[in-house]
Amino acid sequence: MVCLVVAGGLLTSGAAEASPAFEYQSLDGFGNNRLHPDRGKAGTGYLRLTAANYADGIGTPFTGPSARYISNRVFNDAGQRLSSARGTSQWATAWGQFVDHTFAKLVPGQMVQPPRIPYDNNDPMESFRSDLPFVPFGRSKEVAGTGVGTPREQVNSLGSHIDAFAVYGSANRLEWMREGPVDGDMSNNGAKLLMPGGNLPRRDARGDITTAPPMDDAAGRMAGNGMVAGDDRANENTGLLAVQTLFAREHNRIVDLLPKSLPEEEKFQIARRVVIATQQYITYNEFLPALGVHLRPYRGYDPNVNPTVSNEFATVGYRGAHSLVHDDIRLKVPASRYTAAQLDALRARGVGVKAAGNELELELALPASQAPFNPGLFEDLRLGPVLQGLGRFPAGAGDELMGELVRSAPLSAQGQTAIFDITAIDIERGRDHGMPNYQQLRAAYGLSPKTSFRAVTGEPTESFPADPQLTPGKEIDDPDALDFIRLRDKNGREVQPGSDLAVGGERRTTTAARLKALYGGDISKLDAFVGVVAEPKAPGSEFGELQTAIWRKQFEALRDGDRFYHGNDPVLATIKHKYGIDYRQNLGDVIAANTDVPRYTLAASVFRCSSF
Repeated sequence: MVCLVVAGGLLTSGAAEASPAFEYQSLDGFGNNRLHPDRGKAGTGYLRLTAANYADGIGTPFTGPSARYISNRVFNDAGQRLSSARGTSQWATAWGQFVDHTFAKLVPGQMVQPPRIPYDNNDPMESFRSDLPFVPFGRSKEVAGTGVGTPREQVNSLGSHIDAFAVYGSANRLEWMREGPVDGDMSNNGAKLLMPGGNLPRRDARGDITTAPPMDDAAGRMAGNGMVAGDDRANENTGLLAVQTLFAREHNRIVDLLPKSLPEEEKFQIARRVVIATQQYITYNEFLPALGVHLRPYRGYDPNVNPTVSNEFATVGYRGAHSLVHDDIRLKVPASRYTAAQLDALRARGVGVKAAGNELELELALPASQAPFNPGLFEDLRLGPVLQGLGRFPAGAGDELMGELVRSAPLSAQGQTAIFDITAIDIERGRDHGMPNYQQLRAAYGLSPKTSFRAVTGEPTESFPADPQLTPGKEIDDPDALDFIRLRDKNGREVQPGSDLAVGGERRTTTAARLKALYGGDISKLDAFVGVVAEPKAPGSEFGELQTAIWRKQFEALRDGDRFYHGNDPVLATIKHKYGIDYRQNLGDVIAANTDVPRYTLAASVFRCSSF
């Protein structure tokens, strides 16, 4: 019989092994590859697949059209909601962010002076007012020793493995989150994670907020008392906070299934092992297929495969999924979920509440001004309804259009409001990281070049039309250029402007025409991120050809180069044999096991929208 024994203490680097039967993952990814123990370790540089593309060859970014100027003319959805024609649910964005916060995070550097992303309130295409003349942006921290005599490289502060880092975090953070004392010795902590009232703990949960792990609060609304999770970005939006809470509950649920006679540290490590495997299982069996990203069959662990997250994936390919995010988060839940008083409280928080076609269901809309950094709103909504509701509405269309939540989120501090444009930052981040241009990136992934802007977008023309609604010679600055002249639903039927059923449409000007005007007709200057999201969808995918290729390559490497991938881990079979605990659950199963949401009320795969 195999004995599962683990070592205690604050494990930062190195895989502890008290028994050959149960070596467990380090918290920072060190030691996953025995031949190359630093591969995928937190705090090391991103892998670069192409030559760095800097103006001076070392670290000076190329310049181009202002990123906010591009955003207003290419990513601007003009308030028209377009949804996934394939019925991919909002779970694609919630899960995608949860996974992203497990394996990739740049280290921010100093704010750039002069600002690299100017903000012009007088831009005729501008719909939001900012008190600051720029979008906040700082260069990513460079790997020590680079950017002087050799090209500048960037630091990934997380390990390059799908290992539930967002749940557990670093050693000091994890000790604070586990039940028991905070004394630098995790061997005397309990097996469970702190979850007062079934929610993630607030920073004041242990009394002294000054000793609690820091949590990001870009909106400045949490007064330093956000919910604490393994990754400090957990409060970024309601959907992400719900997933973080769900998997902390799942950890504790697994602990409860284990014999009480087992040591606390052993129970903790068994639960962590299963949670990691479940995150991997859902990612590869539900999330990626739902997006149309299909990988080669798994052939087992290959120590020659480097799983390190590539700069191209983290800076361009994965950020392209921002197009799946709508300008609000919508939930559809049974009306019995909330009392009249609770609904009034939600309305007071800015949540839109209306009947969803009958008296038995409600539709809740969480606007861009309220969803970010608002754990109080999450507490009022409660975990079950949020998790259930995410699967009832489709994600965004996966094209170049971005919602308000991503493109124009207001952030207020010290009496001033700035507009946070993630898509403008995506463009500038590509320049900051020395990303190849669009054509070079296609070549790096074995794809043929595009000969024109209309070839990039798949549209019939890259010329502006002769249209009385447009100002000749100034079409690129004319708000009418973004008008939708035709919209269609998933069945190809025409729908009216403003319809929530729209999945695609035609604008007064093509994206190709606007790109050509923005880049002076020179396709070799096209920013990689802009080109990636402007491509038409590949067959059966939410993404274009290049983005699909980037995802496929990276997720195959994360799988094949991970010694602890669930398909290569015999410990998981032992856990199932001894304790009856199986990691092979889909996301709907995990939701039902940890909330009051019955499994039969959820779709077989919650990544597929059940009511669109």
